[in-house]
Amino acid sequence: MYNLDMRIYFISLGCPKNLTDSEEMMGVLAKAGHSISGDINGADTVIINTCGFLASAARESSREIARALNYKKAGIVKRIIATGCLVQRDPDLLRQKFPQLDAMLGIEAATSITDAVAGKTVRILPPPGLPGNEAQLRDGTERSARVVRSPAKLCAPVARMTATLPHSVYLKIADGCDNRCAYCAIPMIRGVFRSKSPEDVLDEARALAANGAKEISLIAQDTTLYGMDLFGKPSLAALLRKLVKINGVRWRIMYAYPDRIDEELVDLIAAHPQICRYIDMPVQHASDNILKLMNRRSTAASINRAVELLRKIPGMALRTTFITGFPGETQKDFDAIKSLMKRARFESAAFFAFSPEKGTPAYNFTGKVPAALRKSRADELARLQSRIIDDINKNLIGKTVPVLMDSPAAGRMDSQAPDIDGYVEVKSANPLKAGDSVMIKITSARGYVRQGTAV
Repeated sequence: MYNLDMRIYFISLGCPKNLTDSEEMMGVLAKAGHSISGDINGADTVIINTCGFLASAARESSREIARALNYKKAGIVKRIIATGCLVQRDPDLLRQKFPQLDAMLGIEAATSITDAVAGKTVRILPPPGLPGNEAQLRDGTERSARVVRSPAKLCAPVARMTATLPHSVYLKIADGCDNRCAYCAIPMIRGVFRSKSPEDVLDEARALAANGAKEISLIAQDTTLYGMDLFGKPSLAALLRKLVKINGVRWRIMYAYPDRIDEELVDLIAAHPQICRYIDMPVQHASDNILKLMNRRSTAASINRAVELLRKIPGMALRTTFITGFPGETQKDFDAIKSLMKRARFESAAFFAFSPEKGTPAYNFTGKVPAALRKSRADELARLQSRIIDDINKNLIGKTVPVLMDSPAAGRMDSQAPDIDGYVEVKSANPLKAGDSVMIKITSARGYVRQGTAV
């Protein structure tokens, strides 16, 4: 028998894709009769949905597990359950490090989380598909084979309890990854790329809209690959044509790959004001030499073409990420990133020093760049981006722009995705509330924080 009066506290770490997994678990547990608590004190069970993408994320996950176990030791909570990417990536390590954990579940925790909460025995399923055993990197090194189960169809959640602000939510349209970037652990954690059917995506989107969503961010490891496994070709544009028919919702595209940005997608965005003039397009590098070593599909030419296509849309904002200090990166390779940044003038960018991850091909690559140089190059790019943002802000001041309010005092422009691209501090003669869409005249700006007055 389940304890239907169990109070459960969630700690969700990592990316928005991981957050949607936490939301699904919360929905499943609530449907089973449990209550989701906003306070760890007094909770019966703590569930930590871990991130294991980078060593730094794994350390953060371990710290949160240790902190939760201290609550258990003090008698404040009864059970601690770890789920998600770090469990999927290295369950044996976690078992050795934290034998006090009551249960561990991988990326498909929602399917058995009620059993785990009830104290029943659960097991960690391997990631769907055969990650990488047939792939070959362009430098000629082969990936080690790992036999796992066949791909599972990705369906809409059985239940879901959103943990974001009600008006701004995420919709995961696919999971897993087939890109096989040399530095990335995602395929061995999440398995092969699997798209939700258009019908499931539409049903989930309509339900989110009915619950008050005004902004829905489409997420996946690669949104521009959506539909490849279902239809034999990328079909994001076809999906968007259906989504824009849902009234009252604006759509935001995250995690788009530059080599799949084509005229069809650009024309669709330009034709539909319901799609935010924003795209998150991680390019990672700008040197053909390093892009090839990274096993990226993109080239310097395809990245430039994507930027040029997107800039044809008036008011389009571009966000990206770069990795510095990848093995083999020369000063000339690094300078290529700076040249691209100066040409593209990204509205937002993040920079990461290369992190060698065990189990990925790049972990054993020769030509390693010293850690201090990796970091100094990332810092140099951050300073360059700061100067670019200063110029963008000068042109922004005095303009009137639409802002979606996240609170009575702050909101976001189209160019600002939730949690990552800053915000606009708003002054208004009339009371505002979260979810309101208002026109704001920008009066000042510093970095990614802007100030404005409602007009």
